[in-house]
Amino acid sequence: MRALLVATLLVASATAMASPPPATQREIAGLFSTLERSGCRFARNGSWYDAGKARAHLQDKYNYLLRRDAITRTEDFIELAATRSSMSGRAYLVQCPGASAIESGPWFRNALVKLRSAH
Repeated sequence: MRALLVATLLVASATAMASPPPATQREIAGLFSTLERSGCRFARNGSWYDAGKARAHLQDKYNYLLRRDAITRTEDFIELAATRSSMSGRAYLVQCPGASAIESGPWFRNALVKLRSAH
């Protein structure tokens, strides 16, 4: 009986974690796609990475935040996952072909504005 109670509590706590709204999930997926298609480089903690590796890193951070129920808006993803290193606190940078490097926060916010205006 005790095992059944523990199992029920575990299932209840797992289902209590809310996923972000579908629109937020679509926007975040759109930001990942925009990054991958951009041809931009992404700097974190002093090293540059291609867009595919950047996406993989940000996907890991996103998944971590989802498990903690920390994402309800796309802006939460940008601020909590895509703006700075959670280890060093240093801002991420994005450098697109033919352009100077900029901080990733404004880059992702601009990409979000474009995504929203396209729909």
